Amino acid sequence: MKQSEFVNATQAELDVLLVLAKTAFPQPQYELLAHVLGTFAYVMGQLQNAKTSLKRFRHMLFGKRTESMANVKKAIEGGIESTRDDPATQPADAGMEPPKRKGHGRNGANVYRNAKVLEIDLPDLQAGDVCPECTVGRVYDSPPRTLVKVVGQPPLAAIVYKLARRRCRLCDAMFTAPMPEGASPTKYDHSCASMLALLRYGSGMPLHRLDKLQACLHIPVPDSTQWDLVEAATEGPRHAYLEMIRRAAQGQVLHNDDTPTRILALMGERRRKAEAAGQELPSTKAINTTGIVSLLGQTKVILFMTGPAHAGTHLARVLAHRAEDLRAPIQMCDALSANVKGDFTTFLSLCLAHSRRHFVEVAKNFPAPCCHVIEVLAKVYEHDAHTKNERMSDLQRLLYHRTHSRPLMRDLKTWMEKQFDERQVEPSSGLGQAMRYMLKHWKGLTLFLRKAGAPLDNNIAERALKKAIIHRKNSLFYRSVRGAEVGDIFMSLIYTCESCKANPFEYLQALQKHAADVAAKPHVWLPWNYEEALAHY
Repeated sequence: MKQSEFVNATQAELDVLLVLAKTAFPQPQYELLAHVLGTFAYVMGQLQNAKTSLKRFRHMLFGKRTESMANVKKAIEGGIESTRDDPATQPADAGMEPPKRKGHGRNGANVYRNAKVLEIDLPDLQAGDVCPECTVGRVYDSPPRTLVKVVGQPPLAAIVYKLARRRCRLCDAMFTAPMPEGASPTKYDHSCASMLALLRYGSGMPLHRLDKLQACLHIPVPDSTQWDLVEAATEGPRHAYLEMIRRAAQGQVLHNDDTPTRILALMGERRRKAEAAGQELPSTKAINTTGIVSLLGQTKVILFMTGPAHAGTHLARVLAHRAEDLRAPIQMCDALSANVKGDFTTFLSLCLAHSRRHFVEVAKNFPAPCCHVIEVLAKVYEHDAHTKNERMSDLQRLLYHRTHSRPLMRDLKTWMEKQFDERQVEPSSGLGQAMRYMLKHWKGLTLFLRKAGAPLDNNIAERALKKAIIHRKNSLFYRSVRGAEVGDIFMSLIYTCESCKANPFEYLQALQKHAADVAAKPHVWLPWNYEEALAHY
């Protein structure tokens, strides 16, 4: 499109233009002009707003991007009439109301497993007594009525002990009352570092915000003190983290992906000063947080690694611990070369959802072909969901996909190649690029049709990286390489606890209290088995 001359107009000038056009234009054209000028005024106003980011501005104008098949079709409705009226393309439950969700949305009392339970008896009525209501029957024990009461409290609470003291008038000897049994010998209990780690690396709360919150609640804990507590508590967690790396290397399937991050010590002026001082720094300036999810049977090991390297380099660090007698694992990632750059051997499986996303992005411009691809992939995902619902083994799942998904994928590939051969699509267009990406990486995208246990997509790693993104959006950066290391340790432990339904607060305390035992036998102090080791104490 030829660039137009830019103009600046006030709202008053636009109003005058509309008044002149109202008598000259028919009503439909006048309304169109009014909407066009209104859009112009709105866009100019938003662009002058310093708080409007490009991403937010794009969402205002075009709405947020969605990838579900139903929403994609809704966004481009009117462009796929050729398939909409065809009964063969309609799902089996078309026209039916969606099933209602089960449950009432409230948590039952059994969910509050760490809550203090108080049993309150009826003081004036025991089992076997005469009923006060009818004065004839006798009462008997019945299941108690359960009520849950939730109270608020500061993230870090404090107890002030005032120990009685006695002094001898003659010899000046001082006698002080002993501390209560179970009280922490130090000012800050192990639970403080555990809660701070959960708040920062589990929920993304920056320490300076927690500093202000604690000060408002009259229990001040400065942010510098918070960092000192968290850093000092990493001895036990570090050994557990290193053992998790060794365990992750033995996984059957490893997912990996990257997200950018910031380490101030490796950036800008700080880097230039370090180089001038002769300090050794990494040659690459790209800084990423890599998320690695290793599947060990039913166990998920979630690792985070932050530094001047990409996912492939971090994965090589993990796979260096793999047992020599094990076969090469399956690696799931997207097609970026940085994800496979490293000294390791894997069966490469590429993300089908990533390829599908290319068609979603251009669906409005090419509705019919994009919807065809999305519908074919939807059927493949339906088959995969069926294998999960039926709890099929990896081999059974492979045979099922070969029977039901292979014909779909084979026809899809033939159809795309035919589009290029018959010149139905321009190779450099958005649709052409999406098709060329899928055809170029077809071998990796269809590994699930040849290798037992190969996943369809890398969504599990992308969901894990959301944890690092939450931290990045709130804390913005790590100050030093040491800070990034501490973040990786606690983030890995916290989210692995979540995946195996362990309590991360209790787990982090256990690692601190038994740091020497964790260093000696880290394999028995992992999130999914530490309770057995803790039972011996």
